[in-house]
Amino acid sequence: MDVLNALAEGFLTAATPINLLYAVIGVLLGTAVGVLPGLGPAMTIALLLPVTFALEPTSAFIMFAGIYYGGMYGGSTTSILLNTPGESSTVVTAIEGHKMAKAGRAAQALATAAIGSFVAGTIGTALLAFFAPVVVRFAVELGAPSYLAIMLLSLVAVTAVLGKSRVRGFSALALGLAIGLIGLDPVTGQSRLTFGEAQLVDGIDIVVVAVAIFAVGEALWVAAHLRRSSGSVIPVGRPWMSKEDWGRSWKPWLRGTAYGFPFGALPAGGAEIPTFLSYVTEKRLSKKSEEFGRGAIEGVAGPEAANNASAAGTLVPMLALGLPTNATAAIMLGAFIQFGIQPGPLLLEREPQLVWGLIASLFIGNALLLVINLPLAPAWAKLLQIPRPYLYAGILFFATLGAYSVNLQTFDLVLLLLLGALGLMMRRFGLPVLPLIIGVIIGPLAERQLRRALQLSSGSPSGLFDEPLAIVIYVLIAIILVWPFIAAGVRKARGTTGPGLLAEAMATTSPSHPSPGEPASPGETSSSPREVTNSEPASPSPSPGETSSSPREVTNSEPATSTQTTPTEKR
Repeated sequence: MDVLNALAEGFLTAATPINLLYAVIGVLLGTAVGVLPGLGPAMTIALLLPVTFALEPTSAFIMFAGIYYGGMYGGSTTSILLNTPGESSTVVTAIEGHKMAKAGRAAQALATAAIGSFVAGTIGTALLAFFAPVVVRFAVELGAPSYLAIMLLSLVAVTAVLGKSRVRGFSALALGLAIGLIGLDPVTGQSRLTFGEAQLVDGIDIVVVAVAIFAVGEALWVAAHLRRSSGSVIPVGRPWMSKEDWGRSWKPWLRGTAYGFPFGALPAGGAEIPTFLSYVTEKRLSKKSEEFGRGAIEGVAGPEAANNASAAGTLVPMLALGLPTNATAAIMLGAFIQFGIQPGPLLLEREPQLVWGLIASLFIGNALLLVINLPLAPAWAKLLQIPRPYLYAGILFFATLGAYSVNLQTFDLVLLLLLGALGLMMRRFGLPVLPLIIGVIIGPLAERQLRRALQLSSGSPSGLFDEPLAIVIYVLIAIILVWPFIAAGVRKARGTTGPGLLAEAMATTSPSHPSPGEPASPGETSSSPREVTNSEPASPSPSPGETSSSPREVTNSEPATSTQTTPTEKR
């Protein structure tokens, strides 16, 4: 009952005219960046951070949430109409969705994607409203050792599954932790990693780091690999669904939601794995499995539901624990810090208006997105006609302006250039950038908990293991670190056996393929064309985090027919 009362108060906050305006702005921006390949919610929020300092925090986060959800919706439009996923999480949608569009069923594909996103987003937000307070009640009882262990688990889990090798993932994490250490030691007052530069004494602003890595580095990388022209948009009539389409879609919507929400709450779970799991599940359960590869509506309904449910799941650890599980959540966590709001278990107690207003705005945003996406999908696809030089020049201009506006110092522009070059080089050599940004944000918070735990134990390292939960988490961390060796031994002992459902989906994010949140390596850039057959889901090749998926074409080939390939991208 307390949740319902708090949610009612949240609706009163979210339904004010000014907050409704920012919700509309957020979903419009989010849909636009979801449609445009190479952009993404994390990049957009990073660019807007300097602009939103003058806003009330509640209004700013309502807009950020709209951008996040809008990006999830928008990515499916180009996947279906152009066979070009706007987001890494919509790669699966292109497999069946574009086949439906080519068969004259684009309207049905867009309708099931939009309605499925609405259903999953609404259910996921309801679960968020009920689960977040439960997690908070558990988290406030945690001591410093347990909270430190949870932070370390988040860092290790995110890093271990990203990158073509763990060495690259942990190298990126080390870079992030080092950047987070720059400045004065909070206890001794000694300067760290400032190299005698007085302007580094206060550390590097999170906004500058986020804008440089996600906007400058990503824009330079994607602009260098985009094709010069977009494919033709398949004509779409009025989105509608027949009675049979409804009957074939509603169960995949629910199953996709069941996959997406828990995976979104897991560190590095993201949206890619649950969307592939949903696709594999629907292919196995469908009574018309022969349609898979030719345009099965279940192959659009399930993955799109999983995609949007994962977004709500991501907000559970962010709001309840102050832990990000993907790039967009990391940027939003950085926004909390920039607004002077301490993220973590006490956030719900200290800022109830903000938290419940944000949750309520997700219900409103989902309804707005359904209204916006159903009738206007073809219009959104026309955004791809924007000349790429203008688009990315504009991003770099606003990135520079935003970074300068933080402290009005030209030194920040130097840092922006250097960190942007670092982001570009990381993508060039296959280092994932999500561990870096999470290291910058979580590193100082983990250091604070480490100091507190050591103070409570009079400096004894044994104090880090004083709580049973901390011990359990450290065991989990050890398992994560040695799991590749365990899995290799099990596979060798079992010999060749058919993969299970999870293994079949996880195969798409194995080290031989770019995993969720990983930039492509030089040999396989995220913007290079890649064939995707309909017999198996494609491996996602997202750019860092879920921020912005470098575009590539998804080719749907029917069994026993020649592969039809869309125009390739110019390297």
